[in-house]
Amino acid sequence: MLTYPELDPVAVAIGPLKVHWYGLMYLAGFVAAWWLALRRAGKPWTPLVKSEVEDLILYCAIGVVVGGRLGYMFFYNFPQLLEEPLSILRVWEGGMSFHGGLIGVMLATTIYARRIGTTFIDLIDFVAPLVPIGLGLGRIGNFIGQELWGRPTDGPWGMVFPRDPEQLARHPSQLYQAFLEGLVLFAILWWFSRKPRPRLAVGGVFLLFYGIFRFLVEFVREPDGHIGFDLFGWMTRGQLLSLPMIIAGIAILVWSYRTQPRAGEQGSVKPTSQAKGGA
Repeated sequence: MLTYPELDPVAVAIGPLKVHWYGLMYLAGFVAAWWLALRRAGKPWTPLVKSEVEDLILYCAIGVVVGGRLGYMFFYNFPQLLEEPLSILRVWEGGMSFHGGLIGVMLATTIYARRIGTTFIDLIDFVAPLVPIGLGLGRIGNFIGQELWGRPTDGPWGMVFPRDPEQLARHPSQLYQAFLEGLVLFAILWWFSRKPRPRLAVGGVFLLFYGIFRFLVEFVREPDGHIGFDLFGWMTRGQLLSLPMIIAGIAILVWSYRTQPRAGEQGSVKPTSQAKGGA
Protein backbone atom coordinates (compact mmCIF):
# COMPACT_ATOMS: atom_id res chain seq x y z
CA MET A 1 0.00 0.00 0.00
CA LEU A 2 1.25 3.48 -0.85
CA THR A 3 1.56 6.18 1.78
CA TYR A 4 -0.17 9.48 1.15
CA PRO A 5 2.48 12.25 1.29
CA GLU A 6 2.07 14.93 3.94
CA LEU A 7 0.72 17.70 1.73
CA ASP A 8 -1.05 20.79 3.02
CA PRO A 9 -3.85 21.85 0.65
CA VAL A 10 -3.07 25.46 1.60
CA ALA A 11 0.02 26.66 -0.24
CA VAL A 12 0.24 30.11 1.36
CA ALA A 13 -1.58 31.56 4.37
CA ILE A 14 -1.36 35.24 5.29
CA GLY A 15 -3.68 35.89 8.20
CA PRO A 16 -7.21 34.97 7.10
CA LEU A 17 -6.14 34.84 3.46
CA LYS A 18 -5.44 31.31 2.26
CA VAL A 19 -4.19 30.37 -1.19
CA HIS A 20 -4.87 26.72 -2.00
CA TRP A 21 -2.76 24.56 -4.28
CA TYR A 22 -5.87 23.84 -6.34
CA GLY A 23 -6.15 27.52 -7.28
CA LEU A 24 -2.45 27.73 -8.05
CA MET A 25 -2.79 24.70 -10.33
CA TYR A 26 -5.51 26.52 -12.28
CA LEU A 27 -3.18 29.51 -12.60
CA ALA A 28 -0.30 27.31 -13.74
CA GLY A 29 -2.60 25.71 -16.31
CA PHE A 30 -3.47 29.08 -17.80
CA VAL A 31 0.21 30.08 -17.91
CA ALA A 32 1.07 26.81 -19.68
CA ALA A 33 -1.74 27.38 -22.19
CA TRP A 34 -0.46 30.91 -22.84
CA TRP A 35 3.09 29.65 -23.44
CA LEU A 36 1.97 26.85 -25.74
CA ALA A 37 -0.31 29.20 -27.66
CA LEU A 38 2.58 31.59 -28.27
CA ARG A 39 4.59 28.73 -29.75
CA ARG A 40 1.83 27.89 -32.22
CA ALA A 41 0.40 31.33 -33.01
CA GLY A 42 1.35 32.85 -36.34
CA LYS A 43 1.98 29.61 -38.17
CA PRO A 44 0.43 29.52 -41.67
CA TRP A 45 -2.45 27.23 -40.67
CA THR A 46 -3.29 28.86 -37.32
CA PRO A 47 -6.16 31.37 -36.96
CA LEU A 48 -4.48 34.02 -34.82
CA VAL A 49 -1.22 35.86 -34.28
CA LYS A 50 0.84 36.21 -31.12
CA SER A 51 -0.64 39.59 -30.19
CA GLU A 52 -4.06 37.93 -29.87
CA VAL A 53 -2.97 35.12 -27.53
CA GLU A 54 -3.31 36.98 -24.22
CA ASP A 55 -6.92 37.94 -24.86
CA LEU A 56 -7.70 34.40 -26.01
CA ILE A 57 -6.39 32.97 -22.71
CA LEU A 58 -8.37 35.58 -20.75
CA TYR A 59 -11.61 34.71 -22.57
CA CYS A 60 -11.02 30.99 -22.05
CA ALA A 61 -10.11 31.48 -18.37
CA ILE A 62 -13.43 33.25 -17.78
CA GLY A 63 -15.21 30.48 -19.68
CA VAL A 64 -13.52 27.78 -17.56
CA VAL A 65 -14.35 29.39 -14.22
CA VAL A 66 -17.90 30.51 -14.98
CA GLY A 67 -18.79 27.42 -17.00
CA GLY A 68 -17.14 25.09 -14.51
CA ARG A 69 -19.10 26.51 -11.59
CA LEU A 70 -22.41 26.64 -13.45
CA GLY A 71 -21.85 23.12 -14.75
CA TYR A 72 -21.17 21.76 -11.27
CA MET A 73 -24.34 23.28 -9.87
CA PHE A 74 -26.51 22.12 -12.79
CA PHE A 75 -24.97 18.69 -13.34
CA TYR A 76 -24.05 17.66 -9.81
CA ASN A 77 -25.88 19.85 -7.29
CA PHE A 78 -29.08 21.05 -8.92
CA PRO A 79 -31.31 20.51 -5.83
CA GLN A 80 -29.15 22.89 -3.81
CA LEU A 81 -29.24 25.41 -6.67
CA LEU A 82 -33.04 25.32 -6.60
CA GLU A 83 -33.11 25.63 -2.82
CA GLU A 84 -30.37 28.27 -2.55
CA PRO A 85 -29.83 30.06 -5.90
CA LEU A 86 -27.08 32.24 -4.41
CA SER A 87 -25.05 29.14 -3.57
CA ILE A 88 -23.79 29.31 -7.14
CA LEU A 89 -21.65 32.27 -6.04
CA ARG A 90 -19.98 30.43 -3.13
CA VAL A 91 -17.01 29.24 -5.17
CA TRP A 92 -14.81 29.08 -2.05
CA GLU A 93 -16.80 26.02 -0.98
CA GLY A 94 -15.46 24.13 -4.00
CA GLY A 95 -17.30 22.50 -6.84
CA MET A 96 -16.19 22.75 -10.47
CA SER A 97 -17.26 20.61 -13.42
CA PHE A 98 -15.04 19.82 -16.40
CA HIS A 99 -18.04 19.39 -18.68
CA GLY A 100 -19.40 22.78 -17.62
CA GLY A 101 -15.97 24.31 -18.14
CA LEU A 102 -15.84 22.78 -21.62
CA ILE A 103 -19.14 24.43 -22.53
CA GLY A 104 -17.84 27.71 -21.09
CA VAL A 105 -14.67 27.54 -23.20
CA MET A 106 -16.69 26.75 -26.33
CA LEU A 107 -18.87 29.82 -25.75
CA ALA A 108 -15.84 31.99 -24.99
CA THR A 109 -14.11 30.72 -28.13
CA THR A 110 -17.18 31.51 -30.22
CA ILE A 111 -17.24 35.10 -28.93
CA TYR A 112 -13.51 35.64 -29.39
CA ALA A 113 -13.51 34.08 -32.87
CA ARG A 114 -16.06 36.67 -33.99
CA ARG A 115 -13.99 39.43 -32.43
CA ILE A 116 -10.81 38.57 -34.35
CA GLY A 117 -12.54 37.69 -37.62
CA THR A 118 -12.10 33.93 -37.71
CA THR A 119 -14.43 30.96 -37.16
CA PHE A 120 -15.24 28.88 -34.11
CA ILE A 121 -14.13 25.72 -35.91
CA ASP A 122 -10.65 27.04 -36.67
CA LEU A 123 -10.15 28.59 -33.25
CA ILE A 124 -11.35 25.55 -31.27
CA ASP A 125 -8.82 23.42 -33.16
CA PHE A 126 -6.15 25.85 -31.98
CA VAL A 127 -7.41 25.84 -28.38
CA ALA A 128 -7.89 22.08 -27.89
CA PRO A 129 -4.17 21.15 -27.54
CA LEU A 130 -3.73 23.90 -24.93
CA VAL A 131 -6.22 22.37 -22.52
CA PRO A 132 -4.80 19.01 -21.26
CA ILE A 133 -1.89 20.44 -19.25
CA GLY A 134 -4.37 22.46 -17.21
CA LEU A 135 -6.57 19.40 -16.77
CA GLY A 136 -3.64 17.38 -15.47
CA LEU A 137 -2.55 20.10 -13.08
CA GLY A 138 -6.11 20.45 -11.82
CA ARG A 139 -6.23 16.74 -10.97
CA ILE A 140 -2.95 17.09 -9.06
CA GLY A 141 -4.67 19.92 -7.18
CA ASN A 142 -7.51 17.50 -6.37
CA PHE A 143 -4.94 14.99 -5.09
CA ILE A 144 -3.28 17.56 -2.81
CA GLY A 145 -6.69 18.68 -1.59
CA GLN A 146 -7.70 15.05 -0.90
CA GLU A 147 -10.88 15.22 -2.94
CA LEU A 148 -12.36 13.10 -5.73
CA TRP A 149 -10.47 10.03 -4.55
CA GLY A 150 -11.01 6.53 -5.88
CA ARG A 151 -12.92 3.47 -4.80
CA PRO A 152 -11.48 0.97 -2.28
CA THR A 153 -8.84 -1.41 -3.63
CA ASP A 154 -6.73 -4.31 -2.37
CA GLY A 155 -3.97 -3.52 -4.87
CA PRO A 156 -0.50 -2.44 -3.75
CA TRP A 157 -1.16 0.98 -5.27
CA GLY A 158 -3.99 1.65 -2.81
CA MET A 159 -3.66 4.75 -0.67
CA VAL A 160 -5.31 5.87 2.57
CA PHE A 161 -6.25 9.53 2.43
CA PRO A 162 -6.02 11.15 5.88
CA ARG A 163 -9.31 13.01 5.35
CA ASP A 164 -11.22 9.87 4.38
CA PRO A 165 -13.61 9.19 7.29
CA GLU A 166 -13.63 5.47 6.41
CA GLN A 167 -9.83 5.26 6.27
CA LEU A 168 -9.89 2.76 3.40
CA ALA A 169 -7.11 2.04 0.94
CA ARG A 170 -8.35 3.65 -2.26
CA HIS A 171 -7.30 4.14 -5.85
CA PRO A 172 -5.46 7.48 -6.22
CA SER A 173 -7.77 8.15 -9.15
CA GLN A 174 -6.79 11.82 -9.28
CA LEU A 175 -3.32 10.73 -10.38
CA TYR A 176 -4.77 8.36 -12.98
CA GLN A 177 -6.72 11.28 -14.41
CA ALA A 178 -3.71 13.59 -14.27
CA PHE A 179 -1.74 11.06 -16.30
CA LEU A 180 -4.41 10.18 -18.86
CA GLU A 181 -6.35 13.45 -19.21
CA GLY A 182 -3.24 15.56 -18.75
CA LEU A 183 -0.01 14.03 -20.02
CA VAL A 184 -1.30 11.38 -22.44
CA LEU A 185 -4.05 13.56 -23.92
CA PHE A 186 -1.61 16.43 -24.36
CA ALA A 187 0.88 14.17 -26.16
CA ILE A 188 -1.83 12.91 -28.51
CA LEU A 189 -3.20 16.35 -29.33
CA TRP A 190 0.15 18.12 -29.64
CA TRP A 191 1.42 15.43 -32.00
CA PHE A 192 -1.82 15.32 -34.01
CA SER A 193 -2.00 19.11 -34.39
CA ARG A 194 1.67 19.59 -35.33
CA LYS A 195 0.64 19.95 -38.97
CA PRO A 196 -2.57 20.98 -40.78
CA ARG A 197 -5.47 18.57 -40.36
CA PRO A 198 -9.03 18.70 -41.71
CA ARG A 199 -10.95 21.43 -39.94
CA LEU A 200 -12.42 20.41 -36.57
CA ALA A 201 -10.46 17.13 -36.57
CA VAL A 202 -8.33 18.31 -33.63
CA GLY A 203 -11.46 19.16 -31.66
CA GLY A 204 -12.90 15.76 -32.50
CA VAL A 205 -9.78 13.99 -31.24
CA PHE A 206 -10.00 15.96 -27.99
CA LEU A 207 -13.63 14.97 -27.40
CA LEU A 208 -13.01 11.33 -28.29
CA PHE A 209 -9.96 10.67 -26.14
CA TYR A 210 -11.01 12.77 -23.16
CA GLY A 211 -14.35 10.99 -23.17
CA ILE A 212 -12.66 7.57 -23.32
CA PHE A 213 -10.13 8.35 -20.57
CA ARG A 214 -12.73 9.87 -18.25
CA PHE A 215 -15.18 7.01 -18.86
CA LEU A 216 -12.51 4.44 -17.96
CA VAL A 217 -11.22 6.17 -14.83
CA GLU A 218 -14.76 6.54 -13.51
CA PHE A 219 -14.77 2.76 -12.95
CA VAL A 220 -12.25 3.27 -10.11
CA ARG A 221 -13.29 6.75 -8.97
CA GLU A 222 -15.67 7.04 -6.02
CA PRO A 223 -19.05 8.37 -7.22
CA ASP A 224 -20.35 11.55 -5.62
CA GLY A 225 -21.94 10.56 -2.34
CA HIS A 226 -25.15 12.54 -2.90
CA ILE A 227 -25.59 11.10 -6.42
CA GLY A 228 -24.28 7.54 -6.48
CA PHE A 229 -24.85 5.67 -9.74
CA ASP A 230 -27.14 7.03 -12.45
CA LEU A 231 -27.81 4.00 -14.67
CA PHE A 232 -27.63 0.21 -14.56
CA GLY A 233 -26.24 0.22 -11.04
CA TRP A 234 -22.74 1.07 -12.27
CA MET A 235 -22.77 4.14 -14.57
CA THR A 236 -21.70 7.34 -12.82
CA ARG A 237 -22.65 10.92 -13.63
CA GLY A 238 -19.17 11.47 -15.07
CA GLN A 239 -19.61 8.51 -17.43
CA LEU A 240 -23.07 9.68 -18.41
CA LEU A 241 -21.66 13.09 -19.35
CA SER A 242 -18.62 11.62 -21.12
CA LEU A 243 -20.50 9.15 -23.31
CA PRO A 244 -21.90 11.92 -25.59
CA MET A 245 -18.34 13.26 -25.94
CA ILE A 246 -17.14 9.91 -27.29
CA ILE A 247 -20.03 9.69 -29.75
CA ALA A 248 -19.60 13.33 -30.82
CA GLY A 249 -15.84 12.88 -31.22
CA ILE A 250 -16.28 9.93 -33.58
CA ALA A 251 -19.01 11.70 -35.56
CA ILE A 252 -16.95 14.90 -35.88
CA LEU A 253 -13.87 13.02 -37.09
CA VAL A 254 -15.87 11.16 -39.75
CA TRP A 255 -17.53 14.40 -40.89
CA SER A 256 -14.24 16.32 -40.81
CA TYR A 257 -12.23 13.87 -42.91
CA ARG A 258 -15.06 13.44 -45.42
CA THR A 259 -16.06 17.06 -45.94
CA GLN A 260 -13.51 19.55 -44.62
CA PRO A 261 -10.32 21.00 -46.13
CA ARG A 262 -7.12 21.06 -44.15
CA ALA A 263 -6.59 24.03 -41.86
CA GLY A 264 -5.25 26.99 -43.81
CA GLU A 265 -6.72 25.84 -47.13
CA GLN A 266 -9.56 27.54 -49.00
CA GLY A 267 -9.44 30.60 -46.76
CA SER A 268 -10.23 28.73 -43.55
CA VAL A 269 -7.71 30.88 -41.67
CA LYS A 270 -7.64 34.65 -41.95
CA PRO A 271 -4.57 36.23 -43.58
CA THR A 272 -1.98 37.27 -41.00
CA SER A 273 -1.69 40.73 -42.52
CA GLN A 274 -5.31 41.43 -41.61
CA ALA A 275 -4.99 40.29 -38.01
CA LYS A 276 -5.50 42.82 -35.26
CA GLY A 277 -3.96 42.67 -31.81
CA GLY A 278 -6.15 42.21 -28.78
CA ALA A 279 -7.21 45.22 -26.77
